[in-house]
Amino acid sequence: MDRLNQSLAPQVKRPQNIRVMQFGEGGFLRAFVDEMLDNLNTQCGCDLGVAIVQPLDKGMCKLLSEQDCLYTVMLRGREENGDVKKVKVVGAVLKTVEPYADFQSYLDLAKIDTLRFIVSNTTEAGIVYTGKDGYDDRPQASYPGKLTRFLHERFLLKKPGFIILPCELIDDNGYHLKDAVLKTAAQWNLGDDFIAWLKNDNIFCSTLVDRIVTGFPRKELPGLFEELGYEDQQLDTAEPFGLWVIEGPKQVQTELPLDRANPVIFTDNVKPYKLRKVRMLNGAHTTMVLGAYLAGLDTVGECMADKDVRPFLERALYDEIMPNVPLPEQVVREFAQAVLLRFENPFNRHELLSIALNSVSKWTARVLPTLKDYQKSKGAIPSCLAFGLSSLICFYTGIKANEAGEYAGLRGGNPYPVKDDAHVLSFFASQSTPNAHAALSNTALWGEDLTLIPGLEEKVTEQLEDIKAIGIRAAMRKTWEK
Repeated sequence: MDRLNQSLAPQVKRPQNIRVMQFGEGGFLRAFVDEMLDNLNTQCGCDLGVAIVQPLDKGMCKLLSEQDCLYTVMLRGREENGDVKKVKVVGAVLKTVEPYADFQSYLDLAKIDTLRFIVSNTTEAGIVYTGKDGYDDRPQASYPGKLTRFLHERFLLKKPGFIILPCELIDDNGYHLKDAVLKTAAQWNLGDDFIAWLKNDNIFCSTLVDRIVTGFPRKELPGLFEELGYEDQQLDTAEPFGLWVIEGPKQVQTELPLDRANPVIFTDNVKPYKLRKVRMLNGAHTTMVLGAYLAGLDTVGECMADKDVRPFLERALYDEIMPNVPLPEQVVREFAQAVLLRFENPFNRHELLSIALNSVSKWTARVLPTLKDYQKSKGAIPSCLAFGLSSLICFYTGIKANEAGEYAGLRGGNPYPVKDDAHVLSFFASQSTPNAHAALSNTALWGEDLTLIPGLEEKVTEQLEDIKAIGIRAAMRKTWEK
């Protein structure tokens, strides 16, 4: 079978000019940013070509170049009208550059007059000022180091700056990237003029990205290649849902009108959208998974088909979480509906135990703020959110460590792994039975004494007694049947 290349896809629209430099060739950027840029090119006649920079010594740029920088994106999932599979060959990428093999080719990108945008996804640890990069390193080890060296090259050429759009999953990613670049520039003594150019000629935008990208579907390849009619070693799969929230001045939207062809929101404040995602998508996951696992389920898909767990999730999402998100009700409700459809996605087997990792810190960040807001506004404890905490206590209590120091609990006599910080595991291993007061008053777990939240200890105590008396499934049912 022939491998994908330009001759196999003559109908694919290719841009003429490189307008975007992209740090990262992984599945996420290719199925999210590049797919959106391609939509803008094909649907709106824009000319946004991408040059991908491989940020690490080893990567996939060579494989991509061997396919003329073409690859297939397959969006699979559930939407309002049923299951969908959308397939397209993305033509936005024009070239790849490997700084570890040819550093000069990386610096030469600074000479391109049409280059205006920089995007990145170098993992959450990528936006860190290390103080270890040198100006003459070829290349610098860190992403901020590589970027600062590139920006200085641009400055020396007396060319305009950039609109910079980091996609790393950290709060205020644009601010932190700018801060790391400025610190690097100061460390290298690059001068006041360059510092002023960084600040005045470049726009560092904070962004929020949201799409589950499942990447290269290795186990499905023979069937998918047969379906496509060609081999594609860069085939990329993802869910149909996607959202990119970009914080910046109006100029960014004017120059890069992504929202004309994509689910993109331009705003002067990304924080409410971040809060919506954390509380509704992540918070719903965290509230549901431990109780659902103890009730005998293994995947998110099973939860969505379960007669007890799904109503519990919907009650938590619509009645307890949604009212405490500071965005218009219709916007929040549409997102809630999208969350449920995403959880139903039959193409993603999302294991509950994978979501269960580090549940104490996840519950503290994703659920506790909503529970406190609900208690303040209603003067009562939200039953479903509290039950997520009660389930957590049951899931962790009585865990035991083996000779390797790995902790496990028991479900129906069968062990399940429990992974969290050492002090969390040690505390719950010391508890023989679920104890609301002992857990809630332990400030080392939550960063505060949860018994001080009016009514919470009483609610969790009651739920733990129900779980012991009638079982976790029936106790869960009580939270939404009332």
